[in-house]
Amino acid sequence: MQRYFLNNTSFRDGHVFIHGEDAKHIRRVMRMEIGFTITCCDENGRCFSCEITGFPEDNVKAKVLQQEEKVVELPVHISIAHGLPKGEKLELVIQKGTELGAAEFIPFEAERSIVKWDRKKAGKKVERWSKIAKEASEQSHRQRVPIVTNVLTAKQLLERFEEYDHVLVAYEEAAKNDEKSRFFSVINKMNEGESLLLIVGPEGGFSDREITSFIERGAIICGFGPRILRSETAPLYGLAAISYHFELLG
Repeated sequence: MQRYFLNNTSFRDGHVFIHGEDAKHIRRVMRMEIGFTITCCDENGRCFSCEITGFPEDNVKAKVLQQEEKVVELPVHISIAHGLPKGEKLELVIQKGTELGAAEFIPFEAERSIVKWDRKKAGKKVERWSKIAKEASEQSHRQRVPIVTNVLTAKQLLERFEEYDHVLVAYEEAAKNDEKSRFFSVINKMNEGESLLLIVGPEGGFSDREITSFIERGAIICGFGPRILRSETAPLYGLAAISYHFELLG
């Protein structure tokens, strides 16, 4: 069933009113008619089966039938902070990371980021990333769309550490030194509802100065097994392992 993420204001008096691009998608791309059923999700993560009842003024009106009972969101809140990588790698991370259950993506300017952030184009770039997250949420039948923040400086990222219950830094040197226990130790002691900030570097990794600043702010440095992962692979590995631990292991 096709899924749409809407503002809370779209839900009124037992109906949902769909405008803009989503309405065009329903009418022109999916070619839906009165009587077709869709799934509509609000900003609180509640999703409802809805029956299309009309197309007033080129918009879509649907009657709310029932709320989805099954919960598909990860039981822990995972934020991915990624040092700006080259090309379209971050788009891949946002798309696949959304499918794997990430709740938030935080791009940041790392010392070894080759890409230099153009703040004049920031609005359009973040808008594109957010659209990718929304479309991936629809495709994977998520109940929430992950937040994609503006690009932060390293200092701004450090200032956000206190918002999370746990902070992990995936560091290639830890993998080289065969460090295997810290990642498991952290997720093993996490409780449902807790939050984790997972920090991944750009292609060139982190500088010694960055690692020192992370540790001083309370982050735990960890490895992801004996192999060195590409910057776009590491966050997906972390999310898959967390999903396995909380959703499949038990």
